[in-house]
Amino acid sequence: MGKTELLITIILFNIFFVLFVAAIMVYIRKYKQRKKEYLNEIEINNEIHQKELLATQLEIQQATMQQIGRELHDNIGQKLTLVSLYTQQMLYENKVPEASERIEQVSQIINQSLQDLRSLSKTLTDDNINQKEIVTLIQEEVDNTNSFKKCKIIFEHNFNQLDLSFVHKNVLLRIIQEFIQNSIKHSQCKNIYIRLDTSEDLLWELEITDDGIGFDTSKTLNNGIGLTNMKNRAKIINADFTIESEKNKGTQVKITLKKHS
Repeated sequence: MGKTELLITIILFNIFFVLFVAAIMVYIRKYKQRKKEYLNEIEINNEIHQKELLATQLEIQQATMQQIGRELHDNIGQKLTLVSLYTQQMLYENKVPEASERIEQVSQIINQSLQDLRSLSKTLTDDNINQKEIVTLIQEEVDNTNSFKKCKIIFEHNFNQLDLSFVHKNVLLRIIQEFIQNSIKHSQCKNIYIRLDTSEDLLWELEITDDGIGFDTSKTLNNGIGLTNMKNRAKIINADFTIESEKNKGTQVKITLKKHS
């Protein structure tokens, strides 16, 4: 074999080797790309499945709450009404002043309980949410909680009217209820501040803050049922959910929904 032939052989071998390496690199790159696309598809499918599960859970919760609301109104409410009428009859028939005074006190307690029961029943049913604006719904919840004098709640907003779907109103109201219950039960707070705003970029932004004892979010986020419920409700409508808390510095939850979501 002459020098020319040897040189040609070496050149061809090098070209073949370079092409072989390039082919392997292209294959590896395509493999990684396909693997990434496959993992992304799995992640998207898992996220869709998770949202479907969350939606089902929330539907079951909502159906249960509606059933409880109807039961409170139709069954227990009717019984309290009968008891109230019975005490009124006793008050009318009884002529002993001391006994009449006691019966009057019992009657007042029953009537107040009946009003509270009706208010709770309305809160639990869809009809109340469908018929009222979000500001009215939140203010009713605030007034109802403030009446128990467990914690002072202040509600502010930067709009006169905000047209929201039933789903969004329901999510906002249930998150607020969950936060209030958690704060009163666990945080030893004196004040809760609720602010609902809207802007050019945001459909709405809900910010809820308390001045309680706070907690370690890294230890509680995976275990707290109330926090999990709030996160799940926000996730179901693709809203951003953040929570900040420090010991002795209170807790703040912020849920934001962009207009393109």
